[in-house]
Amino acid sequence: MIYNLVIAIYAFLARIYALFNKKAALLVGGQAQTFGILRKQVVPGKRYLWFHAASLGEFEQGRPLMEKIRAQHPEYGILLTFFSPSGYEVRKNYQGADIVCYLPFDRRGLVRQFLDLAHPCMAFFIKYEFWKNYLDELHQRGIPTYSVSSIFRENQVFFKGYAKNYAKVLNNFTHFFVQNEKSRRLLAGIGFQNVSIVGDTRFDRVLQIREAAKDLPLVEAFKGGQTTFIAGSSWQPDEDLFIPYFNAHPEVKLIIAPHVIGEDHLAEIIGKLKRPYVRYTQATMENVREASCLIIDCFGLLSSIYRYGEIAYIGGGFGVGIHNTVEAAVYGIPVIFGPKYQKFMEAIQLIETKGAFSIQNEEELRTLLDRLLTDATFLKQSGRQAGDYVLSRSGASDKILGEITL
Repeated sequence: MIYNLVIAIYAFLARIYALFNKKAALLVGGQAQTFGILRKQVVPGKRYLWFHAASLGEFEQGRPLMEKIRAQHPEYGILLTFFSPSGYEVRKNYQGADIVCYLPFDRRGLVRQFLDLAHPCMAFFIKYEFWKNYLDELHQRGIPTYSVSSIFRENQVFFKGYAKNYAKVLNNFTHFFVQNEKSRRLLAGIGFQNVSIVGDTRFDRVLQIREAAKDLPLVEAFKGGQTTFIAGSSWQPDEDLFIPYFNAHPEVKLIIAPHVIGEDHLAEIIGKLKRPYVRYTQATMENVREASCLIIDCFGLLSSIYRYGEIAYIGGGFGVGIHNTVEAAVYGIPVIFGPKYQKFMEAIQLIETKGAFSIQNEEELRTLLDRLLTDATFLKQSGRQAGDYVLSRSGASDKILGEITL
């Protein structure tokens, strides 16, 4: 009763907020179209595998598994749902799925209507998705349901004594494919043995991205054979550390792909630079060769740009937490980030394998970069350890496919 009341209040507030907020409006408007999409696009008699991803990050985790299933079992249709507009609006035209739509709020009537229209034969929830009414209804209908790339921590509600009733929602999963041993132990502690440690499917995804990396002639011309430092998803506190170093070291070129691409933030970056720069959208084969800094003022290139660097800096470590480290590490280059990385297992493990480094301030960054740029053996070894770490943790998608029955 409490859970359903909370969901009802959440849905009501979302509709009110949608009057003033674009993202909320996209969510509410998108959910309103879901049943129409299903009525139009579901093929009667076809067997659908349902993948649900909260947002874009979870989609990227589930993508390798979806694409392997599609390649090996084309007889199945793929239904992909999102909850967040930041996932749906970017991937609504994803060709790897037959149907892409928003997931309606977790209210019993909407849940039954959704499942009546979609009638999936199997469901996959990526990482943290635990919608109680959907899971209850899937279980009641006898639809095999899997938790993929999930990770569990002691502070989650399932492991609190006062939440024993809510923890029963986990009974609905046919199997848990978890990332690590700690997650397996936590689940075992509350009675779940239907658990396999397969790792994180994100490693499969970054290897896919590396294989499909775009050739970027402008970036290659900019690099011109010089040592290049790439700052990905940077924020202002990050830029305050690495830009002064770059200004003082003309032997190094800099590529900045800020997390926020807005004119105000770009102006802040430009104001700190003391060497020639060019924005990617304004670059030509002539002016890019004259620049010492390339500012990436568009989306969709960063994962391919890392291939042109010798050192990567990942932003966010002085804010809410670092961004994606493995999409840089996969290219066999050392990775640097700020102090707030403890929630990210791959960052911890990259540091343990000496393929990544965390810095607290400008002095620590300067000391580390001085060593990386003057000690070729250290640079090469650190990069190799980063790349080996990613490669050694690939294969989660194959492990999952080996344990489910299609």
